[in-house]
Amino acid sequence: MLEAVARLQRSGYTVDLTAMPAGRLQCRACNNTSDAHEATVDETVRFEGDSNPADAQILLAITLPCTHHGLYRAAFGPDTPADDAAVLRAIADTTR
Repeated sequence: MLEAVARLQRSGYTVDLTAMPAGRLQCRACNNTSDAHEATVDETVRFEGDSNPADAQILLAITLPCTHHGLYRAAFGPDTPADDAAVLRAIADTTR
C-alpha cells in the first residue's frame, strides 16, 4: 500500500479524502463535502491480506468536484465501516 500511495502522491493525488455519512466524501484541502457519485475515480488499487481475505483494503485516486486530487483508503469486505460502505456503493453505482 505504501508504494502505491507514494506513486499516486507523486502523480498529484496529495489530498486525504474522508468518508462521511450518506455516501459523501470530504476533501481535507478545502473541507468541502460532495456526493461520492460526483467524484471521478482515476485509479483503483486493491490489496488482499496474505492469510486473511478480511484484511482487504482499497485505495482510490479520485478527482473531486472541487477540483482537488486525493486518495481515499478503506477496508474492503464484510467489516467495512458504514460510512466507507456507503461511499464505495455510491462509487460503484457510477462505474456501472
